[in-house]
Amino acid sequence: MRILAVGDSYMPPEYFRRALEPLETTHDVAYVQVDDTRRFVPATPAEARLRELQGTPDELAAWMPGVEVLFVHGAPVTERVLDASEQLRLVGCARGEPVNIDVEAATARGVPLVNTPGKNAEAVADLTLAFVVMLARGLREAQQFLLDGHQLKDNWEGARFMGSDLRGHTLGLVGYGQVGQRVARRAVAFGMTVVVYDPFLDEAVPDDVERIHVLDELLARADVVSLHARATPENADLIDARALAAMKPGAFLVNTARETLVDEAALDDALASGHLAGAALDVFHPMEHAERHRLLRHANVVLTPHVGGATHETLFQGAEMLAGELRRFAAGEPLLYLVNPEAVAA
Repeated sequence: MRILAVGDSYMPPEYFRRALEPLETTHDVAYVQVDDTRRFVPATPAEARLRELQGTPDELAAWMPGVEVLFVHGAPVTERVLDASEQLRLVGCARGEPVNIDVEAATARGVPLVNTPGKNAEAVADLTLAFVVMLARGLREAQQFLLDGHQLKDNWEGARFMGSDLRGHTLGLVGYGQVGQRVARRAVAFGMTVVVYDPFLDEAVPDDVERIHVLDELLARADVVSLHARATPENADLIDARALAAMKPGAFLVNTARETLVDEAALDDALASGHLAGAALDVFHPMEHAERHRLLRHANVVLTPHVGGATHETLFQGAEMLAGELRRFAAGEPLLYLVNPEAVAA
């Protein structure tokens, strides 16, 4: 089969090449990279619904004639792209949510779409625990002490930055999916008590994890609340002023999920009042007309620019997951990560 693997500035084609190279003996594989300087201007309402993308449909369509399998990370797969190859049989998106793909258009054309759910779960779980440690030990304040020009004089300096172990403290997980489960395993290894709230959870939790059915109960019990829920219109601002007030005084908030889950104005107030002891966020709303995010005015806040899944291993795993789907597709076997089963049924 003729395969086109399209990289971008976040996931260059080399990751696809490493995963697909063993298949080059039986398939014709081409690797390209979109131009991240070209601005995407939606031409249809369907194109306007796509987001978090790089490149343009015209750029991608020019590479499509004769392509049977298209793999992308952030390139926009629109009707124009899908129609640019009469031979197209499979599309793969190397991310958990194919927000840059016109799923309806692919389904209408009977083209299966596969994605890579959970590819970044290990990386995000690692970052979550790193955040918990940073907050519990006051590492941002300790580093700022040195950045401000102070010197380490003797062993007694550490007393001004007295923190806490993780052992014996309670971690509350809001969401118990692929990331939440991995965070729980890591936290248990640190000696933490883990409680979880997930109204969509069907399976039982392990013996060393306690499930809670009321969010406010989790908020009141947890020393650290960590968010791992999928963003939906229904849970926008899930952690609002009321929820923050329900949290234990002196607790920490961690968000490595989606920025829409947190009312940041309310969080700012909870930090300013001292009700929360700190927060760490990998995702947050951008501040317009400001040089620094307002939450950084608090010495006990850690912000990172959405680096949760930014590891080499995460990108390669995404490419490997698509390579596995290609093997199954070529062998006529069921696809594991099918987004639109209607396309296969049709």
